[in-house]
Amino acid sequence: MNVVTMDRVKRREDQRLVTGAGRYVGDLRPSGILHAVMVRSPHAHARIVAVDTAAARQADGVVAVVTGGDLAPDGLAMMPGGSRFSRPDGSSSPKTDRPVLATERVRFVGEPVVAVIAESRAAALAAAELVVVDYEEEPVVVRPAEALASGAPAVWDIAPDNVAFLWQGGDHGATDAALASAHHVTRLEASISRVSANSLEPRAFLAEPQASGRLVLHASHQNPFQLRDRLLDLGFARDGLQVVIGDVGGSFGMKAGVQQEVVVSLWAARNLARPVVWESDRTEAFLSDEHGRELDFTAEIGFDKAQRIVALKVRMNVNLGAYLSDRSGSAVTNIGGIAGVYDIPHIAADIYGVLTHTVPTAAYRGAGRPEATYVIERVLDVAARELGVSPFELRRRNLIPSSAMPYKTALVFTYDCGEFGENMKVAANMAGWETFEARRKASAAAGKLRGIGVANCIEVAGGPFTRPGRDFARLTLTPEGRLVVDSGSVSVGQGYETMFPQMIADRFGISADLVDYHQGDTDRLPGGRGNGGSGGLCVGGSAVTIATDGAIAKATRIAAKLLETTEDEVVLSDGSFRAGQTNRFVTLSEVARAAHDPRWLDEGEEPGISATGEFLPPTVTFPNGTHICEVEIDPETGVVAIERYCAVEDLGRVMNPTLASGQVHGGVAQGIGQAMGEQIVHDPSGQLITASFQDYQMPRAADLPFFTLDYREVPTKVNPLGVKGVGEAGTVGALAATMNAVNDALASVGIRHFDMPATPARVWSAIAAQTATNSK
Repeated sequence: MNVVTMDRVKRREDQRLVTGAGRYVGDLRPSGILHAVMVRSPHAHARIVAVDTAAARQADGVVAVVTGGDLAPDGLAMMPGGSRFSRPDGSSSPKTDRPVLATERVRFVGEPVVAVIAESRAAALAAAELVVVDYEEEPVVVRPAEALASGAPAVWDIAPDNVAFLWQGGDHGATDAALASAHHVTRLEASISRVSANSLEPRAFLAEPQASGRLVLHASHQNPFQLRDRLLDLGFARDGLQVVIGDVGGSFGMKAGVQQEVVVSLWAARNLARPVVWESDRTEAFLSDEHGRELDFTAEIGFDKAQRIVALKVRMNVNLGAYLSDRSGSAVTNIGGIAGVYDIPHIAADIYGVLTHTVPTAAYRGAGRPEATYVIERVLDVAARELGVSPFELRRRNLIPSSAMPYKTALVFTYDCGEFGENMKVAANMAGWETFEARRKASAAAGKLRGIGVANCIEVAGGPFTRPGRDFARLTLTPEGRLVVDSGSVSVGQGYETMFPQMIADRFGISADLVDYHQGDTDRLPGGRGNGGSGGLCVGGSAVTIATDGAIAKATRIAAKLLETTEDEVVLSDGSFRAGQTNRFVTLSEVARAAHDPRWLDEGEEPGISATGEFLPPTVTFPNGTHICEVEIDPETGVVAIERYCAVEDLGRVMNPTLASGQVHGGVAQGIGQAMGEQIVHDPSGQLITASFQDYQMPRAADLPFFTLDYREVPTKVNPLGVKGVGEAGTVGALAATMNAVNDALASVGIRHFDMPATPARVWSAIAAQTATNSK
């Protein structure tokens, strides 16, 4: 098998997408289409006393008004809740089944109660205003600290303390003993803010009934096979459902699992025998998309006299929102990241899943990885300041040496390979670490505060960690000599339409224009992992490689017959099969046609050339790197300017640097966005007060510097390509590096720790408060 590197291959889908030729759910408008609109709760916690839909049913253009009671006879009223984790007393986690349409109680602002189906979206919106729901409001908790307080209102009666689960890992006894005898212990309490994914294309579903009785679901989603299987679990018939995913304008983990709106759309299409579409608008997305991240943590890290780490202890209180599901476990799945790239003998972790009256949280780019990295990298910076040592030097002396690989951490992960010290060395040179103090002095002379932050990041890719996902691909050679690849991985912006055809084309020695790409159709493959966990190339690409090997093997057998030679004498190059060193050859098109002629097939062999590749990695990979951010703060305004940003990433083999850099750029932008401004905020009654871009601060191009990136390739042996994954790498490093830089700048006025986001108002207020304290 050959591994190719595509140094200058550009994204071929961009021309189609930027000229309006993309095919998103919003582009599909079959004849007779109906539009669904949700009536959502205006209260964070209330009992539903009565629902009056009479006026809405009589409104112009309305075809149906759907309540939870309408779904119940078909067994579609509830989506199963709960998780595999246990509560502190060892009992099972609460089974918080989530209503598709609430009938008895609502538990967050935006929870759907009624669906209106009409001939147009305008008619559905107008009729939705006529639905009258009588609510009886009840007490609310929105933050983990409030929910854990004694006497707090219970989100669920079956979990009166609002603790959905407690996950514990590591050796608590040994960790406590090591901390008790440590020469120095640093303790940090901090928070990681709640954010919204805000994909360019909001969520959307189109359910289309067929004359055969089947339903075809077009979805803005990241995993068609997972979505289909979850819908089958709810009661839809396997032979009656096809899921198709075309172009998707971003997902970031939010567009996974099953949401209420897809169930309503499918049910309505089946019962009304007409296509039904639901499309979120931006405000509705803030109210109903699963949010990401939010948690509070306490970290204790101990050192010996040589400033070597002896132990780390972490407690996280994770805000799960109102419902617990298998989408709620990101912090647990990727908690191993708190070990970082450091040789830590003893680690202990406690993760409390806390229920609140807010939108449920789930995976968001990194899915627990940025949070875990933030914990270890932030507490190390605080410790370095307390110990009077450079944060760079403290990290360097505690790194896991490459000679120790494979390395089993004291918590969960076993790293197969990595050269962490080299990452730091290259990043420091790129960032001008040695000359930073001169730049700090120049900023101080101008009345500014300057800071630099470093973060070593490591993440798990191609997972989940405990059960790596399997992927499939199929490669077919058409009689016309074109190649068609069906991918079980789904591109939601990453560039698979460029990457996979180019991999295949390079193996055959032909132009990528002769390779057609298909994704996201549950009728075309036996399964697939979709998108998520940075597994597109390390798992999906490996499946494509295996399918390519299979197709080439059969084509070579047929070519050998055509050339009257042996298979081992046949050489594939430039789209032709040659007989050894002779000038005799057959073209790919000739082989394709021969594959449909029984004369050239083995007895019983299927005509044509088509091969399926299936790849299940034996374990996960561990992309890693070093990020360094440099900021300057104007203390008069609180404005933070990012002056420099450098990152070195070990992604294993980098097959397409252009695509890799695009992924890192996007990830860094999202990490910086959260650090500098993004935050979902609820008032004490549970009302969302950041429900538009007027209040929710998205990063803009002017907020970001030019990024300086480099790659150090340490190939993994976990997959045949040697790749580790890139999709989440940028975010994993950026959140910690950016906030460490902000805190380094603020330390010059005496601030020990400042929580994200670093908005001008918050930064200015923190400086003003500290200045007042200093003057006393």
